[in-house]
Amino acid sequence: MDSFEKDLAVQTLCLKHLYGKQIALNSISLEVHKSEIFGILGPNGGGKTTLFRILSTMLVPSEGEAKIFGKDCRKQANSVRSQIGVIFQSPSLDQKLTVFENLLHHGHLYGMRGKHLRSRIENFLEKFKLWERRFDLVEVLSGGLARRVEIVKGILHLPKLLILDEPSTGLDPGARRDLWNMFRELRDQEGMTILLTTHIMGEAEECDRIAILHQGQIVALDTPVALKSNIEGKVISVETKDPKKLAEQIENRFQTTPTMLNGTLRIQHTSGSQFLGKLMEAFPQEIEAITVRMPTLEDVFIHHTGQRFAGEEAHV
Repeated sequence: MDSFEKDLAVQTLCLKHLYGKQIALNSISLEVHKSEIFGILGPNGGGKTTLFRILSTMLVPSEGEAKIFGKDCRKQANSVRSQIGVIFQSPSLDQKLTVFENLLHHGHLYGMRGKHLRSRIENFLEKFKLWERRFDLVEVLSGGLARRVEIVKGILHLPKLLILDEPSTGLDPGARRDLWNMFRELRDQEGMTILLTTHIMGEAEECDRIAILHQGQIVALDTPVALKSNIEGKVISVETKDPKKLAEQIENRFQTTPTMLNGTLRIQHTSGSQFLGKLMEAFPQEIEAITVRMPTLEDVFIHHTGQRFAGEEAHV
């Protein structure tokens, strides 16, 4: 990879990593634009954390290249680290120190001192509504407040790129909304690029663009709206006592092949509402419950992988 476009924050080319003979990443190539929120969506074990570790310079890939703002993550790791903020899935705050003490010591690690450091801490604490809790020990904070402190810690040195691993883990819906408001504010007001990994569909919906990662490979990449719009028609879910038998009957009657996921029949059809009526008319005794809806990101995942997001194989 000899060239790096000026409007890119992250660029990878044929990135591959193995743990022994196990392939964690298999030829990953992607581009993340500056000042966008980019999500890596995938189930646990799909390769998200491995990619996170490579981009945060914690892990050297087996093959391929990764660059952040034109700097090679392997050859120029120190330069990369000066431009990124990293927030791990597991808490990294010292529980026995106060909020202010945690941030003060973290600033020292980046060579920040004196009034400049204290002023920046104060500004961020006020911005993220933490000023009143600055002298509280971290161990007494709620999960949402502690996550805010983690965010402030990660952006204290004003990184150009913020990388987060499963940022919403353990947060209630209200805290999750607050977190995403902060992300959008960092993007819009600071021009910060945010790259995150997640297995939460709702979180992926909030991203500007997402890459769906499955078994170490990118199976789809676009905006959430575009990915869902590529799934034609609507999705019908049918509950029945004998899904295998009903699937065969539907195929014979309508030449449409349902997939069976977790005991429920799933049918993708261009005229979903009309086809639902035909199913009810044809099999009133067999159908116990039936719904029709617009495609979701999970439907996109099923379409590209043949599996539910939790990993269950779809079958007829």
